Amino acid sequence: MAATDLPAGQINEDSLAAGYVFFGEEDYLAEEFIRKLKESLMTPDSQGFNLERFDLAGVRWPDIIDTARTVPFFFSPWRIVVVRVVEDGREAKEERKGKEGPKKLSSLDEKIIREYFRSPAARTVLVVVIVGRVKKTNPLVKVFDSLPKGAVVLKEAKRLKQNELYAWMMQRLASLGKSATPPALARLEAVAGSDLRLIDRELEKVATYAADRKTIDLEDILQVCDWTRGFIEWELTDALKRADRRQLLLTLNRAFQEGERPEHTIRVFANFFRDLLLAKLWLREGRDRKEIFAFLKPQIREIWSLYSTEFKALFSLLERLSLGEINWAIRELGKIDLAVKTMDVSEQLLIERFVIEYCRRQQPRERTGVTWKEKG
Repeated sequence: MAATDLPAGQINEDSLAAGYVFFGEEDYLAEEFIRKLKESLMTPDSQGFNLERFDLAGVRWPDIIDTARTVPFFFSPWRIVVVRVVEDGREAKEERKGKEGPKKLSSLDEKIIREYFRSPAARTVLVVVIVGRVKKTNPLVKVFDSLPKGAVVLKEAKRLKQNELYAWMMQRLASLGKSATPPALARLEAVAGSDLRLIDRELEKVATYAADRKTIDLEDILQVCDWTRGFIEWELTDALKRADRRQLLLTLNRAFQEGERPEHTIRVFANFFRDLLLAKLWLREGRDRKEIFAFLKPQIREIWSLYSTEFKALFSLLERLSLGEINWAIRELGKIDLAVKTMDVSEQLLIERFVIEYCRRQQPRERTGVTWKEKG
């Protein structure tokens, strides 16, 4: 099969293939294609639309193919049949538990699939979504890949790298009549990662919020998205990593002005230092650095350009901070938490004092004899 790209822009009925196969971890790309396909094939005269979904774990290929060949119920000339297949290593796990996992492809299944695509049903599109860490060597993928040229379009749906993610966001915004500034895209990625479902939902909301304005900026993202609190947390922890006193104090002031509870801020700080303590102990045990990073930052994938920057930042911080300094921070935050809960004190003032002292301790130092002397 030569074709590996999906139709670009408006889908042309005359150029549609009988089948489309997506394989990989980013199944939202398949859902996006199905949505566009449905929008393109719907007509004003349609009284309904024939879109049927199957999970291969609960149905057989002969039943799926029979459905594809059956005359549609609604008075619509087109039918879309979607088959979802989960291939993420669950079969072996389920077998060990005595459960039935996803059904394997039999020789009869393969024969039925091949016969169908020799003479596919008119105006029927079969979309197969194979979800998981799937490669072209997967048995089901190989069957579709070996079909006659033009019968099926094969698409590997990988997690998007940063430049691909930004291009996808800009394309989605363009479909909404908008564009976005680089800082707005960067903040969206920093908090939402590469979760296309989440990003798509947030882009639709922020596009509506922008109304007649064509360009989405950082302030729009902060005003509209549900995870504004998550953004503040990210800013606080990012400033803690850099011991950036000015940014910490500005972000703290903003958080308190917006009604942030001091207990939550203390918890964010405490979790930050507890993670560092755990990482420090694991390093002493000789654990692999990538394993440690994956545990502490599961939302940051190795394929992203952001990975290298965050990886270096974490272990640079761990080299800079001693175990004693980390324990000091955890103890101090415990004292502040107790004071906030039991005394009539200014919570913001206590937290700001901690920030100032923590940053002072992180100032560059120069060696003079056997003692350390702080610069400036």
